[in-house]
Amino acid sequence: MSKSKERMARERGPNRQNVIANPTLKEKFAALGNLPRFFKLVWETHKWYTLLNGLLRLLRSAIPVAILYVGKLIIDEVVTLSKGHATDHQLLWQLVAAEFALAILSDALARATALVDSLLGDLFSNHTSVKIMEHAATLDLDQFEDSEFYDKLERARQQTIGRTILLSQVLTQVQDLITMAFLAAGLMAFNPWLILLLLIAIVPAFLGESYFNDRSYALTRGQTPERRELDYIRYIGASDETAKEVKLFNLSGFLIDRFKTLSNKFYDDNKKLSIKRASWGTFFALLGSAGYYTAYVVMIMKTIEGALTIGTLTFLAGSFRQLRSTLENILTRFTAVSQGAIYLRDFFEFFEIQPKIFMPVKPVPFPAQIKQGFTFENVGFKYHNSDKWANRHLSFTLHAGEKLALVGENGAGKTTLVKLLARLYDPVEGRILLDGIDLRDYDLLQLRHNIGIIFQDYLRYQMSFAQNIAVGNIDEMNNRALIEQSAEKSLASLLAKKLPNQYDQALGRRFNNGVELSGGEWQKVALARAYMKDAQLLILDEPTSALDARAEYEVFQRFADLTKGKTAVLISHRFSTVRMADRILVLDKGQQLEIGSHEELLALGGRYAELFHLQAKGYR
Repeated sequence: MSKSKERMARERGPNRQNVIANPTLKEKFAALGNLPRFFKLVWETHKWYTLLNGLLRLLRSAIPVAILYVGKLIIDEVVTLSKGHATDHQLLWQLVAAEFALAILSDALARATALVDSLLGDLFSNHTSVKIMEHAATLDLDQFEDSEFYDKLERARQQTIGRTILLSQVLTQVQDLITMAFLAAGLMAFNPWLILLLLIAIVPAFLGESYFNDRSYALTRGQTPERRELDYIRYIGASDETAKEVKLFNLSGFLIDRFKTLSNKFYDDNKKLSIKRASWGTFFALLGSAGYYTAYVVMIMKTIEGALTIGTLTFLAGSFRQLRSTLENILTRFTAVSQGAIYLRDFFEFFEIQPKIFMPVKPVPFPAQIKQGFTFENVGFKYHNSDKWANRHLSFTLHAGEKLALVGENGAGKTTLVKLLARLYDPVEGRILLDGIDLRDYDLLQLRHNIGIIFQDYLRYQMSFAQNIAVGNIDEMNNRALIEQSAEKSLASLLAKKLPNQYDQALGRRFNNGVELSGGEWQKVALARAYMKDAQLLILDEPTSALDARAEYEVFQRFADLTKGKTAVLISHRFSTVRMADRILVLDKGQQLEIGSHEELLALGGRYAELFHLQAKGYR
């Protein structure tokens, strides 16, 4: 596990929760303020689908009351014909044809709406996923190493799936409100008290549903860190990258037990809430049914008394039943909509995270040729939420064209130092100068383009051999000549010739026909990335740890030859490699201990000499 991941694990801890209090009714209405921003995103996704969706729903809102009213006319006409008061059946069949047409239109509109919802949903998911990746690309490396940030990122990712359900819910809410207005008008003309009876039957169900939605939201949000751990355990328990150690160390039992513990905890918490929700839901449904049948009895009595026709009875009963269902849906959906709007806060919170490392207003162009070099002036850096300094009191100059080796025990701050050099981090104290100008004043993109760096924890992309090299300078992805030249420089070209499809060979076992490489072979591919750019500064952070001593020496010898006239930094635990550098910087607990050439440091008899002789002793 890398240092950054270890730090994240410590910060998160087993019981870390990120829970908010249950939202009040006022907070729910306040959350609706997120909807305009949400609709703006939907509008950006596809304008015409959004407009079409609204139009289809507007048409659908008038269909239910039209069908009920035509049904009323049909029944009254049937009763009239059955009593012999009329003999012409033309009007009856016209009404039946009209109801048939409305039924077909209703079905067609419903299917068209579902189709547009589906298409818009897919596009919205893609659009927001791209926006998350775009925003994530602007954020700082140390933000990705913070567990709280990862919780926000995970919740933002969750919102990219199914958020158009919220769009559908809001538009359906408007559609139902219009439908309800038509239905309510008919009922109020008959007896306004039926509306009050309806509210008494529905409101308790709405309050109950609102309460349990709140509890569900709080439970889901509180489980975010542990669910990330569950997903992580699921991954390492069944992955080609972890299978070797899982088998060797017999970790399957441990991982399965941990997975069961977490998954059972989630199941128990959800089960308790679901049982309570189902019980109260049944009770409130009984109240709603009682209200409906009370109104139904009143309408039947009025019909028996002759105050209503049978057609009017069916129209009013149908209207009341549908009005009750529609109002219940509106009240219940309000909770879902407000809850969805609250979830949107998670999505928008992610986009409110701003990087601390950014392009200066008036950036200084990166020098065409570095003249003086990089100067560290009392530089110090510590990670977010950490009291320990990763680097401190660093004061030295990496001269132009110089090759500097970094030496120190694990945790001495070597990797942090090169990340500061590449401006993946900014110093907490002190400053780094390039040719006498603060590194923060340079054009950030030009700076990173002029730095070629390969870390020890480089990625093994499940892509082709050529693409794995091209990621070192993705703008030259189609430049096969440059890719092959880079492979030759890293000695990866010899490997490419042995592969069935050579540079087009898929690497890794995740996809069909992929070929897995050994650790040393992967490192040669990764090293080729450093040669994809004509960088003025090249950094190798222990990228050859999987190579044997001879292979590493050959790689670094080649590296030294290919970087003549260029500035370079290399990190290696092998002193046979380190001694090839012009100077060596020895770090201890993040601080500068010694600096000088191999011979100077041996003569000094300090930490470097001690470590050198210890390693040399191991080879005797």
